[in-house]
Amino acid sequence: MRSRLFAVLFSAAMLTAGFVPQLAHAAASVSFIEPADGAVLSSPFTVKFAVSGMEIKPAGDMTPNTGHHHLLINQDPIKAGEVIPADAQHLHFGKGQTETSLTLSPGKYRLTLQFGNGLHQSYGPELSKTINVTVK
Repeated sequence: MRSRLFAVLFSAAMLTAGFVPQLAHAAASVSFIEPADGAVLSSPFTVKFAVSGMEIKPAGDMTPNTGHHHLLINQDPIKAGEVIPADAQHLHFGKGQTETSLTLSPGKYRLTLQFGNGLHQSYGPELSKTINVTVK
């Protein structure tokens, strides 16, 4: 009984401190279906993304172990718990989209897929994936 009470209190403390989202997705990952890392592309090009170990839900839905994709262009992964900015370098897919058409000027780019919760808070570098592409 005492150990169960401790477990409940510990879980409540972790939830209050914001640690449960980081622990809950330990086995989760995101990935690019396309393009491949190192691809040379013509603009516009299609970007397709996936997640495993989590469920895609639209922005605003705070069901545990859910969220939606964000595509970062030439940006580093966002620390866990931080709100992902919304601008030309931080694209939000809050309707649950898993692909987009991207138009970029010729050059080299670092694309980072970042998974975030229903409030656009990052799940951290552990739920991100970065690839490099060249647009010709």
